[in-house]
Amino acid sequence: MLNALPREQLSVSIGQCSSAGRKAVNQDFHGALIPDGIALSLKGITLAIADGISSSAVSQVAAETAIKSFLSDYYCTSDAWTVKSAAQRVIQATNSWLHAQTRRSRLHEDMNRGYVCTFSALVLKGRRAHLFHIGDSRVYRVSGGTLELLSEDHRVVLSASESYLGRALGLAADVEIDYRQINLRPGDTLVMTTDGVHGHMQDREIAAYIAAPTADLDIAARGIVEEAFARGSQDNLTIQIVRIDSLPSRDAMGVIRSADLLPPAPVPHVPSEYDGYRIVRQIHASSRSHIFVAIDLETGEKVALKVPSVDLRDNLDYLRRFAMEEWVARRINSAHVLKAAPVGRERDTLYVVTELIEGRTLRQWMADNPRPDLEAVRGIVEQIAKGLRAFHRKDMLHQDLRPENIMIDRHGTVKIIDFGAVRVAGVLEAVPDLDVDVVLGTHQYAAPEYFIGYAGTELSDLYSLGTITYELLTGQLPYGARMAQAGSRSKQARVGYMAISTCRDDMPDWIDAAIRTGVHFDPAKRQQALSEFEHDLREPRAGLSSRRSMPLIERNPLLFWQLLSLFLALVALWLAATR
Repeated sequence: MLNALPREQLSVSIGQCSSAGRKAVNQDFHGALIPDGIALSLKGITLAIADGISSSAVSQVAAETAIKSFLSDYYCTSDAWTVKSAAQRVIQATNSWLHAQTRRSRLHEDMNRGYVCTFSALVLKGRRAHLFHIGDSRVYRVSGGTLELLSEDHRVVLSASESYLGRALGLAADVEIDYRQINLRPGDTLVMTTDGVHGHMQDREIAAYIAAPTADLDIAARGIVEEAFARGSQDNLTIQIVRIDSLPSRDAMGVIRSADLLPPAPVPHVPSEYDGYRIVRQIHASSRSHIFVAIDLETGEKVALKVPSVDLRDNLDYLRRFAMEEWVARRINSAHVLKAAPVGRERDTLYVVTELIEGRTLRQWMADNPRPDLEAVRGIVEQIAKGLRAFHRKDMLHQDLRPENIMIDRHGTVKIIDFGAVRVAGVLEAVPDLDVDVVLGTHQYAAPEYFIGYAGTELSDLYSLGTITYELLTGQLPYGARMAQAGSRSKQARVGYMAISTCRDDMPDWIDAAIRTGVHFDPAKRQQALSEFEHDLREPRAGLSSRRSMPLIERNPLLFWQLLSLFLALVALWLAATR
């Protein structure tokens, strides 16, 4: 479904040149990759350069491995990951492999003779460039007739004649990677060089070659390498030049423009056939969507077919998020997350097909179990947490966790459904203005930080899980609708948390303390991981105060402020009476 390109897209011109120079072997390596189709929007364009160290006879292998691994493995990472997350994981994996190769060889006694190289890379995605750097190769931006250095040399200088690399790929088991992000404009030019080039050419001279009115970038790159060689460079020489020809428009929707191109599917009749499916019965209808049980006529499989709401078919933002739902489902593999049905055929209209879950929503389960025992609640909460972790591992936030969006199948397996509000970090890099200042989740379950303009984090999903846990035990919400109406931190601090003991006297204080921490209005005061929340529901934890030992302002802020106001009023009356 998500396979259309934006009307305006990222395009570049690239020039590059590499030479062994006066050496017998070229230990430099470089490469660039411009993908086609959806990968251009979701992953971007990559360029990378590596310089093997002269003390090693195998460093050219390290340099080649580093570049080829980066250019291939980066595109195999999840589309949902940010550029930073994806690239750093690939670089760390390559570093571990190179270091292990040296440790397993006869070179392990001297790492400077092993599989070691410098490494610099650029990922161009959306309207930004992401820079990754280790060593003393360099990354520049052409600026005002000269070069602006964007990277830092990781070389330790001992004297005028002696220095060594402080950081390099493969040098140690772990590597620290410099990361920087810069905004791009059409016409911007970025340059990467090894020290055989920038050690013998002035910044203005390199910029002059690139800025020549008739300069072809490959010709400019070759001219710079030849000039550095003529000036006595004794090292390998490599340069890459990339010029930004065009950028996606600020409102281009990139990977989700299929919502613009495919018309919404009509609400099918029951029974009927539609687009290769037999519509059997309707199982859900709301102002946002219609869901049907359907049978794939080609495979005979039962599926759930979801079509957009009739009322929202003119709402482009809604349709874009609807188009993302199946894309999200295909990128998560968890027993506790709804799965997308296998792709069968091309579609002419916008709808979503997923597995069919035979069961009931958590809302229905709560109606059937108004006073569940603690162990049953723990089992449900822990399964929901497993599903949330699957989202978080992919740099996604669910953002609309509520009982209606959780199913329990006939075998007791809990599954998170409905991905219309999911925040995908990798997509937001390509489309930074998507859903700006919009609270997508149901307000009673949405974390307080959303209502004061902050972006959500994994702790926001934890808040929603804490709210559901409270409701499972009590049938109530910890703050009612009051937290969603508090538009500042000070107002949120004055919203009172209702202790579980007001609804159930069979729950220990430490359970109340665990849930109260999970739904704290301040994310920094919640548990800092889903696993911590799960643990706190299983065992009392030191540092989580029981309700009785807490000050009144934390136990019941509303009562505290009421009593304080009453006290101040009495003081004012007393002062007035004594005058």
